[in-house]
Amino acid sequence: MAPYWSRDFGNAASRTHRYGWRAEAAVELARERIAAALGAADPREIVFTSGATESDNLALQGVLGPGDHLVTVATEHAAVLDTARALTKRGVCLSVLPVDGDGRVDPADVAKAIEPRTRLVSVGAANGEIGTLQPLGEIARVCAERDVLFHSDAAQAVGKIPLDVEALGIDLLSCSAHKLYGPKGVGALYVRRRRRSGARLSLEPMLHGGGQERGLRSGTPPVPLIVGFAEALALALAEREAEASRLAALRDRFFALLTSALPGVQRNGPAEGRLPGNLNVSFAGVEADALLSQLEDVALSTGSACSSARPEPSHVLAALGLAPERARSALRIGLGRGTAAADVERAAARITAEVLRSRAEKAALGL
Repeated sequence: MAPYWSRDFGNAASRTHRYGWRAEAAVELARERIAAALGAADPREIVFTSGATESDNLALQGVLGPGDHLVTVATEHAAVLDTARALTKRGVCLSVLPVDGDGRVDPADVAKAIEPRTRLVSVGAANGEIGTLQPLGEIARVCAERDVLFHSDAAQAVGKIPLDVEALGIDLLSCSAHKLYGPKGVGALYVRRRRRSGARLSLEPMLHGGGQERGLRSGTPPVPLIVGFAEALALALAEREAEASRLAALRDRFFALLTSALPGVQRNGPAEGRLPGNLNVSFAGVEADALLSQLEDVALSTGSACSSARPEPSHVLAALGLAPERARSALRIGLGRGTAAADVERAAARITAEVLRSRAEKAALGL
């Protein structure tokens, strides 16, 4: 990224001088690398945005209009659910499907929800709170059979699990660089150029101006961020299999340490078919918010970062059908490339000690 902060500071949209040419070449190389990494047939199918939230908005708002029908899932990220609810005020009809106890949607339910006016189905690839991986290929087949567009928010999945938009049959896919150790403030929306029927897939832009990104996202391209995005994705893919295996082993070790030391520990989400670095655990008799206040030396959360300011329990855990007490006692634990075995041992010990202390205090008060 460094040269594009200083030496090669040209505007990639300026095509009348060499400074712009060099910046444009860097952006187009990054586009090619990201397209190849996602399995896209054409680099022009990659539209750069500020991140997955903007990509989700562009996908939903760009496709749907008054009278159209959208099908999505109760455990989706707020970037999808809030956008979907906003669209209902513009005349879009919305169906929000339930999930099973592991957070997985049944493709048969998707098929039942599709009706003649259904224009788009949006199902996230992986849930950031409970790690659940959705059956994207099966859902895509259901959509293709009914000539309905399929969008997936894959911010949590890209670079972490195998993902190929062509092989899976995905029409629109959102991702963010920072979810795979790239820079914050840049992402992409994959937009299939041709639908299975041969018709061109067209979107209405949200931003108007200079017509950058094939008219879908006006604005000066952030060249350093785009370059960093492509490089981060390449590094993540080069290490993906080994890193996934390492993280899954650490995750399982973490859970084993907690369950061996504490009664009343329950995993939220599936034991299998989940992100390798995700663990969501409930501790009976303990309020997670109170627990977090005593664990300032451990980076944990009770839900997604985007919903951390909301006082109510996670909508994801509620969608699983968990009792409110269990949802309020849940911690979301994320493991990443900087996490070592010693970190897992220390964090498990810290959590165990605080849970025991909290339970002892409650018992002393007769609660």
